Amino acid sequence: MKLWGGRFTKPTNELVDEYTASISFDQKLAQYDIQGSLAHVEMLAKCAIIPEADAETIKHGLEVVAQKIEAGEAELTQANEDIHMNVEKLLIDEIGAVGGKLHTGRSRNDQIALDMRLYLRDAVVSLVELVSKLQEALQQQAKQNLDTILPGYTHLQRAQPVLFAHHMMAYVSMFERDADRLIDSFKRINRSPLGAGALAGTTFPIDRHYVAEKLNFDGVVENSLDAVSDRDFVVEFLSNASLLIMHMSRLSEELVQWSSAEFNFIELDDAFCTGSSMMPQKKNPDVAELVRGKTGRVYGNLTAMLTTLKGLPIAYNKDMQEDKEGMFDTVETLKGALALFAPMIESMHVHKENMYQAVAEDFSNATDLADYLVNKDVPFREAHAVVGQVVLHCIEENQYLLDLTMEEFQQFSTSIEEDIYDVLSPKAVVNARDVVGGTAENRVEEQIHQAESRLSERHHWIQTHVDKVNVLKKN
Repeated sequence: MKLWGGRFTKPTNELVDEYTASISFDQKLAQYDIQGSLAHVEMLAKCAIIPEADAETIKHGLEVVAQKIEAGEAELTQANEDIHMNVEKLLIDEIGAVGGKLHTGRSRNDQIALDMRLYLRDAVVSLVELVSKLQEALQQQAKQNLDTILPGYTHLQRAQPVLFAHHMMAYVSMFERDADRLIDSFKRINRSPLGAGALAGTTFPIDRHYVAEKLNFDGVVENSLDAVSDRDFVVEFLSNASLLIMHMSRLSEELVQWSSAEFNFIELDDAFCTGSSMMPQKKNPDVAELVRGKTGRVYGNLTAMLTTLKGLPIAYNKDMQEDKEGMFDTVETLKGALALFAPMIESMHVHKENMYQAVAEDFSNATDLADYLVNKDVPFREAHAVVGQVVLHCIEENQYLLDLTMEEFQQFSTSIEEDIYDVLSPKAVVNARDVVGGTAENRVEEQIHQAESRLSERHHWIQTHVDKVNVLKKN
């Protein structure tokens, strides 16, 4: 008999058991289910809903069950449907009928919402920590390459030279927003739904705030209907995850391009590349390519969750069983990608000379020639036209701006003088962008210092929550 089977006259069809069971994936929540149950049973005793002796027996039984699951000694069966019923069945097998008192004053509806929030808040802390490590790797590359200049692109066409450090710090800024979004979402995850029951609360005189405090929640979800039907926190996480992996995918694309023979700007360490089964010369940036590929998978999980929820009436519906696999998959996908990306970036070799050579063989300093003329009191539109003519001349003559003689320059404008050669050098072009957020070396150093300061503050947030998790697991 099912633990809920009192009103049924026959067992469920085996195919129904197979189709509706979730234990194959929600067993990931075992430790969280037991954490919640330990706090719940302690509250039941505190409120004199069950005897203290029964509560102690149940707590001891749950600890044994937790150890057996952790050791792989517990049999989790499809017949018991989900992690909640499996844990309860194992508990009753361990301590007898008194284990049936554990479910007093709660439903699987508020129980699963609790487990998912406990799981996801731990996942968010882990992901913020991994994002921070990736930022540290990018910042380290920036500090090592403050004198490295490469072409900056718009429309995938050479635009203006920038510091490689500036380029790295652009991604630090992207991942900063990702970490901020994850941290901000934590406060919406960290509310306890337990005590909402199936949808309307419970007749027992429970203390929801006591359980929330025991589990390190910031408070409770105030409305019982909302508590069991809310999956906004999952959607928000999946949305934040999609933005995060999108940024990783954009960086992946650049790593793939830069490591090609056509660019040859960087070389990824052998430990993060693979070879070809046919072509012995190949060194493929497979980690970057796979992260780029898995981005669609994370987007798919977000779309699936939104689609599942869009037509549901309020309170719990079985459709909501579909909320877990995509969430688990996204967490694992991001953890795997981030864990690889930080050391891959850290060990990346930068070909400074090749980057500089690329800058020396383009017209990315043309804007500076126009700005030079403007500073000589030439109207910008006139300066723009003059420089366009100069560039066309260079293309026809197979030259670059710094190849021109003073005589050639002055054929186009007598305002151009000898100091133009200093103005158009790649280093001068870069350092001329001496504005907040610009690519001048001193401005990039400012960005690095600011980013390091923010990371230091974030490490405190991470450590605070890691400590809370460790205390909760210990207790």
